[in-house]
Amino acid sequence: MKIFQILFLVVLIIPFAEIYLLLLVGSIIGALATIFLVVFTAVLGAWLLRQQGFATFRRFQENLAQGMVPAYEMIEGPIILLGGLLLLTPGFITDALGFACLIPALRKKIAQYVIENHLIQAGGAFQDEKAGEKNVLEGEFRKEE
Repeated sequence: MKIFQILFLVVLIIPFAEIYLLLLVGSIIGALATIFLVVFTAVLGAWLLRQQGFATFRRFQENLAQGMVPAYEMIEGPIILLGGLLLLTPGFITDALGFACLIPALRKKIAQYVIENHLIQAGGAFQDEKAGEKNVLEGEFRKEE
């Protein structure tokens, strides 16, 4: 199955699952408590997003200052952003996925997986999936004044 078909199914199924779960929880704890819970997770998510985002940005700057490539931080940044977006989306499934993105240990494991499996490569080289070769554009730079 292609990635777009999977993505289409996820985008189609998640809202129905969220509505079902919201109605189920609302029937158990009440509508007002469910609304409070959804708003509370959004506020908590925004706070965690800010805290985790600043911590990652600080590590990013520290690595740059030490002359190291902030590879993990460059991958963790979009994961944190995705987690924040999921937490701002009303629903319990997206909240669970969003909180998972904001757990530092889990986020580090995801970033490690991305780096180790060469899903993203540094240095302008991209893996050719069919040939298994790297296509690198090389050149020289000269500044003329």
